[in-house]
Amino acid sequence: MYIQILGSAAGGGFPQWNCNCHNCRGIRKGTVRATARTQSSIALSDDGVNWILCNASPDIRSQLEAFPALQPAREARDTAISGIILLDSQIDHVTGLLTLREGCPHDVWCTNMVHQDLISGFPVFNMLAHWNGGLNHHLIELDGQPFSVPACPSLSMTAVPLRSNAPPYSPRRDDPHPGNNIGLLIEDTRNGKKLFYAPGLGLMDTELEKAMRSADCLLVDGTVWRDDEMQVCGVGSKLGSEMGHLAQTGSGGMLEVLAQYPDARRVLIHINNTNPILNEDSAERAQVEAAGVEVAYDGMSIEL
Repeated sequence: MYIQILGSAAGGGFPQWNCNCHNCRGIRKGTVRATARTQSSIALSDDGVNWILCNASPDIRSQLEAFPALQPAREARDTAISGIILLDSQIDHVTGLLTLREGCPHDVWCTNMVHQDLISGFPVFNMLAHWNGGLNHHLIELDGQPFSVPACPSLSMTAVPLRSNAPPYSPRRDDPHPGNNIGLLIEDTRNGKKLFYAPGLGLMDTELEKAMRSADCLLVDGTVWRDDEMQVCGVGSKLGSEMGHLAQTGSGGMLEVLAQYPDARRVLIHINNTNPILNEDSAERAQVEAAGVEVAYDGMSIEL
């Protein structure tokens, strides 16, 4: 299984265009040793030729330009994107669909909750219907049964419902429903290797723990270092938990959770611009690395 990190930042990217926090100001002025990041998305493949896009970031155009395997190479106009899976309906995970309009029709897998948001509050399915048939919806069931994308038949995927939050525009904001957010447990059926991917994870539960325990690689929510990070940095009033993200620190935080899976490769993704782990010289970054946990970056490649 080939896993390509196209974007590793949370919504807004890093640096965020309107943010003057310590990290964003520092990377612009060169006073903080850090690497710029685009908004989170990954690509999966079982052969390195056909790829599944997991979430469609607003930065998708630059991400495609940075990864030759997804660029047109066979016909006058084409793409190696053979399917798209949406794990939620957050703006930073679906807006890129509009950029991909010239390549329609696209086959898109998502839950019923996500599909409802994308035909109502943010009706991207309706809008793109005017471009060569638009988006073909394939339902992701929450019954624990695996599904596959035809172009990558060796990858077996199982949706794991997550306790997180729907986007601000959704009628289910602060009213959790199964299917608002999912993680993906992806198995390469040829060698049995498994990836668990969850860029938006708010709370642990038994089924989630079971999925994570079975994985060889955990690519999980790294949004905020502390729950009140937005408040401390003076850039917002929301807690990370209110936005549907489990902080790295504090009782039951992500670092504590990941310590339970020492045999897996553990990687944080969807990192907010305020998170001190973006500063490669910070004590927080050193703490993450000392725990054997990696920080994802754009262009990172993982093979299982």
